Amino acid sequence: MNDEDSDREGFEAGVSSSQGDPRVLLVMNAVLSTLFGWTVVWGLSFLDVLEFSPINVATAAILLFALTYLVTMS
Repeated sequence: MNDEDSDREGFEAGVSSSQGDPRVLLVMNAVLSTLFGWTVVWGLSFLDVLEFSPINVATAAILLFALTYLVTMS
């Protein structure tokens, strides 16, 4: 049982001190921004407010990516 307790403490210390790889965060931000941008553009095209096109999806994804990047960096 002592080995399990020491392993748990070591894991918790490692996780709490880890900063992570910023590239993973950037990729996750890009993927999630694209999916959310696609959803927003699809919803607006469903309401006949905006045309559903790859340009509009890319624009929405870039704007969302930049916004979330700026919010997390400050």
